[in-house]
Amino acid sequence: MSETKYSADEMMTIAAARMIRNGASCFVGIGLPSAAANLARLTHAPDTVLIYESGCIGTKPTVLPLSIGDGELSETADAVVSIPEIFAYWLQGGRILGAAQIDRFANINTTVIGDYHKPTVRLPGAGGAPEIAASSKEVLITLRQNKRAFIEKLDFVTSGGHFSGGDSRAKMNLPGKGPTAVITDLGIMTPDETTKELTLTSLHPGVTVEKAIDSTGWALKVAPKLATTEPPSETELRVLRDLNERTARAHAGQA
Repeated sequence: MSETKYSADEMMTIAAARMIRNGASCFVGIGLPSAAANLARLTHAPDTVLIYESGCIGTKPTVLPLSIGDGELSETADAVVSIPEIFAYWLQGGRILGAAQIDRFANINTTVIGDYHKPTVRLPGAGGAPEIAASSKEVLITLRQNKRAFIEKLDFVTSGGHFSGGDSRAKMNLPGKGPTAVITDLGIMTPDETTKELTLTSLHPGVTVEKAIDSTGWALKVAPKLATTEPPSETELRVLRDLNERTARAHAGQA
């Protein structure tokens, strides 16, 4: 077990990376999802095929991209195809999504904060996330946990998770099975098998149940047998920090 100190964001990124299986095809979002996917590629999942919405397949960036249009993605890709081809043939694998808001059934908002017509904040928008959330075999979601993000009712539903819970997603005949885990800086939530409501199933080291509950905008359910997330290994921390340092230098024009 590592004795090295680490941040909550590092624990979150590493916990998300561990959920990516070697050899899987993974549609990757920008930001925290990209960091987790590339950490997995550089550690336990070297054969994972990373796919970005801009048409880059099998990309192996040396630094984390600023956007899906970052030249680093196309320069290091096995292939670059058209966006219609990406959505027609490649989005059925796994997907890591980020969000501004999430509700108890893992529906997410990346569109606006506040009223749609007069928003307090206008967010980047949907992109291809709704189609990916509908069709991917599984979806992982990663974001920091607080009451501004984990809310009772979304200001706007950008991408459907388990909709109103229960069998509501199945009734829509969507091909994907929806979100299978939400990884935060406090722990990991997974949908209840029957109700599909997010349930806290693992706490990161040093985090209390009370902290997780107090950081959630609804009455968070807690699994009877609550696990503790394995702390980051020395290798995971070293690789992640090296990746972040290279990225910072590159984007500052120093690399």
